[in-house]
Amino acid sequence: MTEIAQTPFASLDAEGRLLSPVYKGPVAPDVYAFRGELALKFAEKLSDEARPPEIKLDQVMMTGAVGRPALSFFAAFGVSLEHLGLFRDLLADKLDAGGKYFFFAGNLDISKRYRIAMGSATFRVLPLDEATVYNEMLEVLGIDRGDLKKLDTAGKIRIIAEKAAGFSDSWPEISYEDGVRGMGPVKVRENRPV
Repeated sequence: MTEIAQTPFASLDAEGRLLSPVYKGPVAPDVYAFRGELALKFAEKLSDEARPPEIKLDQVMMTGAVGRPALSFFAAFGVSLEHLGLFRDLLADKLDAGGKYFFFAGNLDISKRYRIAMGSATFRVLPLDEATVYNEMLEVLGIDRGDLKKLDTAGKIRIIAEKAAGFSDSWPEISYEDGVRGMGPVKVRENRPV
């Protein structure tokens, strides 16, 4: 069984950044996955009270192989494209050119899709309005829902990550700074799904 300490998730787990797990465990003998929320910035702690993070990513799905420092797959929703910069700063040592990374932002033009290179990693940046990251990933990757019906959560994450590994696109490449300049206001939403 895969141990989290041998994966890129080890430090995130130790720091308490992997929140509200829907799934946290192996999806293959050498691959670990997490689905839930990821804390990007913690709220200031007063005495010993537990406070929710100041900034987090929702609907996170990510995988990492045992013994490899970088995430192989990542997809999540952030209310603002600016949170991609926080994510990059937090996980810079866990990103590389071989991974497939998808960032859904709540304040992008609904008709736009971009590639944003950050260091050696490239993020596919998409808007997310009413759907979920899970549903959008199925559509982007061309996965038929029927193929996943009988699978458990681990199996679904494994199939999505495997399909993402072979994904290619011709979306325009822009800089992170240009993306932030073109983003709209943050929409306040309640009860977003995990």
